[in-house]
Amino acid sequence: MERPIVIIPALNPLPTLINYTKALLELNIYKVIIVNDGSDPKYQYIFQELSMIEHCIVLKHEDNKGKGRALKTGFGYVLKYFPNTNFVLTVGAHGQHTLDDVKLILQNLRVFSNGIILGVRNFRSKDLPLFNAIGHRAASLLFKLLFHRRILDTQTGLRSIPTKELSWLLNVPGDSYDYDINMLVEAINRKTPIYEIPIGRVKIRKNSIIHYDEITNSQKIIQQIIANFTKYHKKNQE
Repeated sequence: MERPIVIIPALNPLPTLINYTKALLELNIYKVIIVNDGSDPKYQYIFQELSMIEHCIVLKHEDNKGKGRALKTGFGYVLKYFPNTNFVLTVGAHGQHTLDDVKLILQNLRVFSNGIILGVRNFRSKDLPLFNAIGHRAASLLFKLLFHRRILDTQTGLRSIPTKELSWLLNVPGDSYDYDINMLVEAINRKTPIYEIPIGRVKIRKNSIIHYDEITNSQKIIQQIIANFTKYHKKNQE
């Protein structure tokens, strides 16, 4: 099995991230890179404990710059210090991706080694309102209509990316959640293969704030898809 590097963008994470990171490293992960994206000082003890875990690297933004920028920071670090690693995995910081979800992606690395692998969430979840589930289906159909490629979950944060693709990913616009869709659109333009692996149901932690988790607001997703199409359509006409 390949030994990829996991990149976790983290803003005000829960203490459970500590044991989750340890469990990830037991899955034959080479390194875990956690990007502290300007978290409140009261969460510093969590990052301090993470930095003491063997094979865990903690990077820091002094101010909150957004999920997309945090991912780019991780990508740049891998290219600089671990360029011979074949793959990186992006994973959420709040337990939205179970270890079984990650294992499914790892099991498919060799089979789909030439492209980006998306962990596609099951939106038939009791945690997700029916309106949002329908909205996600509509967003998927709209993406196919505009970009001629069906993507079932454009906002999933669980992705495997070949290291050789990271250079152009650093130049993809977007510092926030918009980076997730921008990445897919640029991959399609570059004819980079995109594969989809079904994972678990959408998980929404009740009575807590999940910072820049892959968004569940389908209206925002649709707006971003349209904005992307407008931008790329204009670019192709120039």
